[in-house]
Amino acid sequence: MAHYAYIDDKNIVVTVIVGKDEHEFIDGIDPETYYAQGTPYTVKRTSYNNNIRKRYAGIGFSYDPLNDVFIAPKPFDSWILDENFDWQSPKPYPNDGFKYEWDEVKQEWVKVDPQP
Repeated sequence: MAHYAYIDDKNIVVTVIVGKDEHEFIDGIDPETYYAQGTPYTVKRTSYNNNIRKRYAGIGFSYDPLNDVFIAPKPFDSWILDENFDWQSPKPYPNDGFKYEWDEVKQEWVKVDPQP
């Protein structure tokens, strides 16, 4: 069993399905080509284990055909995609054991109050 992402003409993932293993041909056709037949989409295999194409594709993710990777949606306008195709905040996450959330307006990490 494998998973396949359907990618539109803007390289955005529109759905992900469970299908045949990539080594199992269907009517003599590889699964990516088979599942794309009759659709306007490109189909690429994706992996829950992140073994291929960097990460498991989700709806709304983008596909970079040049680097053959799936990229998560940009979490905030100020974040930058690094050379490993991961989004990075303008300031590093604090390493003091507390939980933080990014505040886009303040451009900083804000400590999350623990619930009583």
